Amino acid sequence: MLERILFKLWYSLHRLPLTWLHALGRMLGRLYTLIPNRELRITEINLGLCYPGMDEVERHQLRNQTMQQIGCTLMEMSAIWFRPLDDVLAMINTIHGEEHLIRDEGQGLIILAPHIGCWEIVGVELQRRGRLTNLYRPPRKESFGDLVKQARERGGAELVPTDNRGVKRILQVLKTGGMTGILPDQQPKSERGAAFAPFFGHPALTMLLTNKLARKTGAKVILACAERLSGGRGYDIHYLPAPEGIADADPLRAARALNQSVETLINMFPTQYQWSYKRFAKQPDGIPSPYKIQP
Repeated sequence: MLERILFKLWYSLHRLPLTWLHALGRMLGRLYTLIPNRELRITEINLGLCYPGMDEVERHQLRNQTMQQIGCTLMEMSAIWFRPLDDVLAMINTIHGEEHLIRDEGQGLIILAPHIGCWEIVGVELQRRGRLTNLYRPPRKESFGDLVKQARERGGAELVPTDNRGVKRILQVLKTGGMTGILPDQQPKSERGAAFAPFFGHPALTMLLTNKLARKTGAKVILACAERLSGGRGYDIHYLPAPEGIADADPLRAARALNQSVETLINMFPTQYQWSYKRFAKQPDGIPSPYKIQP
């Protein structure tokens, strides 16, 4: 019952101006820095791993800013999912690197969009450019999963399951000049079809799906993120070229190139990255997870 009430309250927020939503998000983030919680703990561990040379005071500030940005992500999601598409597109201020979307006739396009800023609005922007087919893993709560799926498909995108059937559909789409978006900073469920590669200098289980799709279809690979502008001014979308190594025949070199490209984007907007994700949970044999609480 409480969960349903909270959801209805969150849904009703989508009518508020973006300035208000982000202000509420920053307030929520500040609250999260005052009480012990999972997101705060994981963020602190990840920042310590990825920026070991950073001054402690500076890293503390980065942690606090990150928590505020996480709050903004939560609040703005109601607007991105439930406002009319034209209103959502109007939130986009400037699109940088649009030329990187250009490819040969009939060539597919793979867009790597890490969890930076408002990644949901990248999908909305891409849907107006052509056929977009994405892999989709439903949340644990089925009713909420239906809502997310409807929100992401309302602009014409196609969501397919994260299984062999879904990958086959993605291959078909890319071979016929369509697009697919991939979240490259997610840890694969198993080591099959993945490789350990450095991410900010630490082993991270890294997907090889992008490499396989690019090699089998000849699709072009680019990077994308939506920078959240201050003062509720909306978002700037950035499209960047991906390093050639992503399509390399050597899977380890491809995984290294993918992680390096994600690092590049994160370093552009470090406060807007989702540092609360357990990116290093799975480690090579003999190396413990950094998230396990030591006795």
